Amino acid sequence: MPTYEYMCRDCGTTTELMQPMSAKPKRRLGCLKCGAVTRCRRLIGSGACVLFKGSGFYQTDYRSKSYKKGVKDAESAEARGGGKGLSGKKPAP
Repeated sequence: MPTYEYMCRDCGTTTELMQPMSAKPKRRLGCLKCGAVTRCRRLIGSGACVLFKGSGFYQTDYRSKSYKKGVKDAESAEARGGGKGLSGKKPAP
């Protein structure tokens, strides 16, 4: 449900209210600052953010099978001691 901002016409205080998109704008709303139930005005909001849930939103989710196999082979070679290590040089005997 989107959050709408309403402004009190008496004191100018804004209040956020969660409403379904199908709901009509409120005409009267109790103000938190001045306490009066006054006419209010719905403001144009700044918009909402998009929430990405699930897989498929990261660059690494679409790696090819050959890339994944190469990474796995490199990790197993390094674990066996066949890799060059972090410095890029073979250790001295």
